[in-house]
Amino acid sequence: MNDPEETDRIRQWIGCWKRAGTRMEELRREELRHADTQQSLLSLAGAFESCRRLYQPLPTSGLIEQQLWFKKLAP
Repeated sequence: MNDPEETDRIRQWIGCWKRAGTRMEELRREELRHADTQQSLLSLAGAFESCRRLYQPLPTSGLIEQQLWFKKLAP
């Protein structure tokens, strides 16, 4: 791994991904700025309603069960 050419290629590869990462983050922020929140919610409404009808909420939040596990694990 002491080959200077290989080391140079690795550095170039890393630099390329750093620039790509910066650009991808810029694109992500731009997409978020221009996102139509209302349209997004409308497009997900059917899936939400389907889940709401098909899957009833659990009778508890799980907090009691969590506390029981903590009690068992306590020294």
